[in-house]
Amino acid sequence: MTENAQTPSAPNSELPTQYAPAEVEGKLYERWVERGYFTADPASEKPPYTIVIPPPNVTGSLHLGHAFQHTLMDALTRRKRMQGYEALWLPGMDHAGIATQNKVEQQLAEEGKSRHDLGREEFVERVWQWKEEYGGKILGQMRRLGDGVDWSRERFTMDEGLSKAVQTIFKKLYDDELIYRAERIINWCPRCLTAISDIEVEYQEDAGELVSIKYGEGEDTLVVATTRAETMLGDTAIAVHPDDERYKHLVGKLIKLPLTDRSIPVVADTHVDPEFGTGCVKVTPAHDPNDFAIGQRHGLPNMTIMDEHGVITVHGPFLGLDRFEARSAVVGALREQGRIVAEKRPYLHSVGHCSRCRTTIEPRLSLQWWVKVETLAKAAGDAVRDGRVAIHPQEMEKRYFDWVDNLNDWCISRQLWWGHRIPVWYGPDGEVVCVGPDDEAPTGEGWTQDTDVLDTWFSSGLWPFSTLGWPQKTPDLAKFYSTDVLVTGHDIIFFWVARMMMFGLYAMDGEVPFKTIALTGLVRDERGKKMSKSFGNVVDPLDWMDKYGSDAVRFTLAKGANPGTDVPIGEDWVQASRNFANKIWNATRFALMNGATVEGELPAPEEMSATDRWILSRLNKTVSQVDSYYEDFQFSKLSEALYHFAWDEVFDWYVELSKTTFFAGGEGAKVSGRVLGEVLDTTLRLLHPVVPFVTETLWTTLTGGESLVIAEWPKDSGFRDDAAEAEIENLQAVVTEVRRFRADQGLQPGQKVPARLDLAGTQLAAHEAAIRQLLRLQPEGDSFSATATLPVAGATVALDLSGTIDVAAERKRLSKDLAAAEKEKQQAEAKLANEAFIAKAPDNVVDKIKGRLAKAEADIARLTAQLDALPAA
Repeated sequence: MTENAQTPSAPNSELPTQYAPAEVEGKLYERWVERGYFTADPASEKPPYTIVIPPPNVTGSLHLGHAFQHTLMDALTRRKRMQGYEALWLPGMDHAGIATQNKVEQQLAEEGKSRHDLGREEFVERVWQWKEEYGGKILGQMRRLGDGVDWSRERFTMDEGLSKAVQTIFKKLYDDELIYRAERIINWCPRCLTAISDIEVEYQEDAGELVSIKYGEGEDTLVVATTRAETMLGDTAIAVHPDDERYKHLVGKLIKLPLTDRSIPVVADTHVDPEFGTGCVKVTPAHDPNDFAIGQRHGLPNMTIMDEHGVITVHGPFLGLDRFEARSAVVGALREQGRIVAEKRPYLHSVGHCSRCRTTIEPRLSLQWWVKVETLAKAAGDAVRDGRVAIHPQEMEKRYFDWVDNLNDWCISRQLWWGHRIPVWYGPDGEVVCVGPDDEAPTGEGWTQDTDVLDTWFSSGLWPFSTLGWPQKTPDLAKFYSTDVLVTGHDIIFFWVARMMMFGLYAMDGEVPFKTIALTGLVRDERGKKMSKSFGNVVDPLDWMDKYGSDAVRFTLAKGANPGTDVPIGEDWVQASRNFANKIWNATRFALMNGATVEGELPAPEEMSATDRWILSRLNKTVSQVDSYYEDFQFSKLSEALYHFAWDEVFDWYVELSKTTFFAGGEGAKVSGRVLGEVLDTTLRLLHPVVPFVTETLWTTLTGGESLVIAEWPKDSGFRDDAAEAEIENLQAVVTEVRRFRADQGLQPGQKVPARLDLAGTQLAAHEAAIRQLLRLQPEGDSFSATATLPVAGATVALDLSGTIDVAAERKRLSKDLAAAEKEKQQAEAKLANEAFIAKAPDNVVDKIKGRLAKAEADIARLTAQLDALPAA
């Protein structure tokens, strides 16, 4: 616990009767921004704490996945700021090359135009206009959520500084021979008309066809099976395994390629699996990556048969047909010639699709720019292996290593106009010049710049250091790099995380881009189903914010955040979180109305009641527990711990137990008022990083402090009182048992019942008034006659339920419960008596069974006593 870190003004005890998030959140957020609470100072002597936001697409809007990760990042930075760190959470957006270009091209199509009608320069200018008018919607939505980002440092991957960083690292990689241009098989999208990387291809089971085709004539006949019959027009060989006796006599021979006037060789290659199908494979080097590799080994020609739209370009009857039309036409022509041996439809097989437009990907031989990743990927793997970067949860390390240890060279060129244009010029005599940001580009007749742009992930891979001013040695870069934590979904560990690792280590001379990678799961619906428009279960978080408040959405997301696992979420859960916010509001309002205060020193423990000492002991344990969970990124556990401490222990128990003290007045009420003020002050500080709005409103009212954003984070003072905790636990046991009994009897919660309390020999005598208040128990009268007696925690509560209890029904219920407890006891004893089981079972399992036995024995004693206490039927 801490004293107020700010100079408080006079506390204000006035709070509206109800909490209205819409009236509070927007005004509070703008006040925080205007006062500069989120603006980091590189000249500060405070230790730095840095998180860079995974830049959302400029085309995007806030979805639940964003809200989830932003809630966690905001909680981390808010807590560190309160702990005295110079906290920087840096915002920005990605230019989203393909997605943004598609948006503007759709706009042009509505005008009856294409980008080619405008020309490159005018089209790019049009995209900038679109960005200014429509882009960045998500930034305003981030404010709604309460993101404590430093808006003064907002970046965009196409802004001047980041563009210079991109050109600088391209030139550096080029000069170090880590960037090269080569003709290779790439993933081509005939809709987006660009190459895309392997990890931007999404595979799904498609119902296609498997056609077996006879090649050659007579004894020189081979049968191959294919799902892409149209590609046979580009075959340049048939491959068999060198040890396959069936085809050894054909290796080296030429055989007739159907539907063409060409003959192609039979080659022997170990890539072929002789056990699969016929053991023969058609080789189309220009349209399949495995075939390309075979072609390279055997010096086969590369024959491209389609253009960038997927249209056949080979002269003959199929010229001009779309690839799928050509597939049917080729099979029909082969069928007419008697070349079809077998056909299978439908044939389910895995087919790659463009992740953006869902078009079937076409493997295509193309001249592209590549990053040579071998040394970069090794450095990225070593940084995790030697402990410089921690992946959390640790079990995710295997996925990371599986990726970086087997990474292929990265195709970085894209056939787009929107993006960072490749800084390479070609001269009239074959010259190739790579231009850095401070170099003059070649001029003169015949010089042209490469028309491609860089993959969007190339620029976002520089994000942790380019946003801080690199390649300049800026104060920001010196203060805030390396960043502390990267919070991101496990689904983009390949897209983004590995690339930031490679580029960060390379550009920053081995200094890691972040010290910890905290991987989250994906947000799903309440049934655990993936959210999708086709499923009709997509939720706009802004709708929930409008209805329940941003705090409710944030708390729901944090409460579900177990490291690396997916997060189910439903509206009922958000409503429950709104109820929690209301509970905090109402309890604090009651406390303020009854003398809760933070003024003055805390009274000495000996001046406090056991109830006061109990809640302070529990408070300090909660502070320690929450700190531990934060350090381990256990947001779900810390949220649960705060929820149960605040709702159960503070509001449901301490506040209720203190009511009799407050109503009695005097010195005891003053002591409890100061303790309650301390507990609320600390609890609101603990809750603030996750639910910032309601806590800010309540805390400034309670304390008169300037803002929780800059308040001091609570510390465990070390105060513990195990005796007080045991005493209150006994009180809780009495109250809980009597409440349960009353409920079983169908008594209304407010119904008063005469009772005799025998608390002699226990520490509960001092709590009799509170017990009677909580349980609605009246003093016994002259006509009191106990109809039920409840022994619990060393105390006895006798109740007179004359006329309100069905003795026969109660005896039947208790007897049923007693039989169940005795059965549970027998089962537990049998397991513990089984030596073979005990020898094999883990200690935690054995302990659990021992706990079941102890509970069963306690239940038997309690139920037997209750049966004995019942009057005769």
